[in-house]
Amino acid sequence: MTSAVIVDIVRTASGRGKPGGALSGVHPADLLATTIRALIERTGVDPQLVEDVVAGCVGQVGDQTLNIARTAALAAGLPEHVPGVTVDRQCGSSQQAAHFAAQGVIAGAYDVAIACGVESMSRVPMFSNVADGDPLGPLAVRYPEGLPSQGYGAELMAARWGLDRTDLDEFAARSHRLAAETAAAGGFDDEIVPIELSAEDGTVQLHSVDQTVRPSTTVEGLAGLRSSFHDEAMAEKYPEIQWHITPGNSSPLTDGASAALIMSEAKAEALGLRPRARFHTFSVTGSDPVLMLSGVIPATRKAIERSGLRLDDIDAFEVNEAFAPVPLAWAKELGVEIDRVNPRGGAIALGHPLGGSGTRLMATLVNHLEATGGRYGLQTMCEGGGMANATILERL
Repeated sequence: MTSAVIVDIVRTASGRGKPGGALSGVHPADLLATTIRALIERTGVDPQLVEDVVAGCVGQVGDQTLNIARTAALAAGLPEHVPGVTVDRQCGSSQQAAHFAAQGVIAGAYDVAIACGVESMSRVPMFSNVADGDPLGPLAVRYPEGLPSQGYGAELMAARWGLDRTDLDEFAARSHRLAAETAAAGGFDDEIVPIELSAEDGTVQLHSVDQTVRPSTTVEGLAGLRSSFHDEAMAEKYPEIQWHITPGNSSPLTDGASAALIMSEAKAEALGLRPRARFHTFSVTGSDPVLMLSGVIPATRKAIERSGLRLDDIDAFEVNEAFAPVPLAWAKELGVEIDRVNPRGGAIALGHPLGGSGTRLMATLVNHLEATGGRYGLQTMCEGGGMANATILERL
């Protein structure tokens, strides 16, 4: 069977996803185009060989509408014959983009493709694409009590897996500590593509450090933050909720982009390129849309079962930190030691640019496996509507 490999993978450093954030003045198509150009320049691959650009993006409105994959591909200078398609699997959009690109290679539909993702939450605020609509209206028959937001899903996960406020805040502080330590040691240098920013005085500065990491974060400081989602009606509806979710143990609004150059192993060899990792196993699953965020558990089980591996064979796990209860409940349910989970920090510190997060996690995972000599890595992402992707990579 044809193998799909990652030849290179990059990301931007995170920017705070609000007005005034480091990347708020950069058009999201430019953010994505910068990562695509970096792949071409770093590998020296002939851009004529790229057969498709598959991009993840959640807020497909405003600056991110009209198929941002195609806009970014053209802005990056790729030949006009290179098409692009934008996919939305909520937070897992660019992880799904990587699945589609790799599966296209395995099926023989592509020899070379780019999987990528972007979100500018400062320029396209969360839920901008549903501001004037009722997209869940038809579900009222099946779910007459309604589908709560992800924040309530996080609260329900904390309650059902017995996670208290201290558990969540300790994990959040760990995320910032590990990310800060990795950055200080240069651990992110190879995956980050600097973004040129023009200052008011006309000078150009490079943005190459994650703006969302707070090295001074402490459990004591986090303990002073108030609940983000407390609501009396929801408290009556879900009496088990303890209201532990705060801005401190949740991922921040983030701007960012990421991209991977994917091709067949035979094509990489023919081009004289050294693959960094091989796609080993894919899975995607739906889950309870009320609990919403628990899909990472069955998605992981499905991937492990398909792979023929055991959880003990996996050297590192990336479980997206949309909210602290997600990786903690995942680890508790599957019996995985937390030291193997998000060893370089996660989205609570590094940010969660929605459509750009899947390939961001993948970049960090590949670099961690290379730095530590690990062979297998698994990443999984909870997604809006009750879904999850899981991917197993093998370092080469």
